[in-house]
Amino acid sequence: MDVASISGQASTLTQTQLSEAVSTAVLRKAIDIQAQGALQLLQALPSVTNNPPNLGNSIDVRA
Repeated sequence: MDVASISGQASTLTQTQLSEAVSTAVLRKAIDIQAQGALQLLQALPSVTNNPPNLGNSIDVRA
């Protein structure tokens, strides 16, 4: 093996690892931003009002 080719392969491996690390960091940031957006949407929902206790207790099956 040639020393230059080993050096070139090591450089390529280092660049690949750096690229993967950056891609992972960007993906994590995107997931965090999506989670914050989803949380804001959930907090913007109006509160649910409770129905009176007599509603929904029986079903009229005769038509």
